[in-house]
Amino acid sequence: MSKTHQLSACPGCSEPLEPGDRFCGACGYALSAVPEPPVDRPTVALTVPPPPPPPPAPPAPPAVRAPQEPPAPQASQTAPESPAPSAHPAPPAHPAPHVPLAPPVPQEPPAPQVHGTPPPPQTPPAPQGPPAPQAPPAPPAPAPQGPPPPAQPPSPAPAPAPGPSPTQATTPAATPRPTRHGNPQGDYELAAPDPRLAPPPAGAAGAPRCVACQGGPVAADGRCRDCGHQQPRERDHMESEVEAAVAAVSDRGLRHHRNQDAYAVSTAPLPDGSAAVVAVVCDGVSSATRPDDASAAAARAADASLRAALPRGTEPRQAMHDAIVAAAGAVDALADEAAGGVSGPDGPEGHVGPDGHGGPDGHGGGDGHGGADRHRHRNAPACTVVGAVVARDLLVVGWVGDSRAYWVPDDRSAPAARLTEDDSWAAQMVAAGLMDEAQAYADERAHAITGWLGADAYEVEPHTAVFRPDRPGVVVVCTDGLWNYAEAAGDMARVLPVDAAERPLHGARVLVGHALDGGGHDNVTVALVPFPGPRAS
Repeated sequence: MSKTHQLSACPGCSEPLEPGDRFCGACGYALSAVPEPPVDRPTVALTVPPPPPPPPAPPAPPAVRAPQEPPAPQASQTAPESPAPSAHPAPPAHPAPHVPLAPPVPQEPPAPQVHGTPPPPQTPPAPQGPPAPQAPPAPPAPAPQGPPPPAQPPSPAPAPAPGPSPTQATTPAATPRPTRHGNPQGDYELAAPDPRLAPPPAGAAGAPRCVACQGGPVAADGRCRDCGHQQPRERDHMESEVEAAVAAVSDRGLRHHRNQDAYAVSTAPLPDGSAAVVAVVCDGVSSATRPDDASAAAARAADASLRAALPRGTEPRQAMHDAIVAAAGAVDALADEAAGGVSGPDGPEGHVGPDGHGGPDGHGGGDGHGGADRHRHRNAPACTVVGAVVARDLLVVGWVGDSRAYWVPDDRSAPAARLTEDDSWAAQMVAAGLMDEAQAYADERAHAITGWLGADAYEVEPHTAVFRPDRPGVVVVCTDGLWNYAEAAGDMARVLPVDAAERPLHGARVLVGHALDGGGHDNVTVALVPFPGPRAS
């Protein structure tokens, strides 16, 4: 019955109830069957963690805090009522050694449960006696209260302190570390040192660090020892500029794992005192072995040959021809090295014969005889090459393969022009009149090259051409990674910045960025040579 009086509405239909009702008048619910609500002690459960762990060691600290904490709220109330507490100096001094325990005071306000152990029965009134001596402990926690300060001055308090309190006071003093999860000995120790505080490994001061995880050391193979990320190679992105007379930029692109292109830019003095400008760009054949080594060797050899021949007075066209032959020899030498690729029945997939189908040995038509026969069944290193030399008012270009050179005048109202013809299946179809240019380059065989540098190639026949431009402009020397995104000369002129002659490096960066924005499916390399070149001093 007592429970029914506490219900204001029926639990079944929410019908209002009258005092004394045993059944709901609307639905007939038996109100006497309503279970008694559980005892709710949220405050005690949340604020009194000590009661559960009294059996273990932790009970000792709570015993000291409990008598001191309950008086905290009562101290402020009893202190102003009677001056008796101030007359007892012993209790005020007792909390002094327990100052480190002041922070836990707000966590254990249920002092009523600890009042059962009142050490000071000195005051006649039982309710006021316990709080009076215990009131002094509270002042340390609430500093702003006035009564506690006068109670703290008495120094003889340590003497009357009970036996257990000194031992407990010594315990917190000996363990000043903060407690965590009820562990009086302090925080748990880590199984391993904190990586944020651990000192760097010995000898790692000058060692390269991973660009991905920003901390792992880089092994000799270029991978991070911690995360395994492959670090950028030096050839992934390269830039060069020589006295603002020539500049080049090469980038790995967005699809390839390594950069198989290479370039060389330089200047060479001429007998008349002027300077010739040299730019060589090579594209490694992806289907061949070591294409990156082939392109690098070819670019170095061609550049060295030109810089050696031009100062001696060699005619620029002949110097270009000899430079391409020297580049071919450098690539051929790679096939004889132990690191060369293992041969197979077919050569590079991108190498085809003049008929577009390949010869009986898998590389092209012919009788299978010649100085390179011993390499015909080997997938030897291979690359293409294109070079340009600006000497006074003369422009000379030379090439083998499908790398190109373009002429873009400074006056964009004048037409631009392509200066090279590809050694490719598409170019042969157009030259033979079998397809127009649009049809040929739309075919999947369009980029299959018919000329390249390499030990498995037929006799190398360098192409050379001489031009005498009648106006200033810029020569664009590039691989197919660029011209695939600006194939026509007019397209290349539109992409090239108008100030490329004054800032060739900036212009080269813009062209490479154009290719990357278009998809970057291949390595991208371009060199810009302003025309005319440097004059005699």
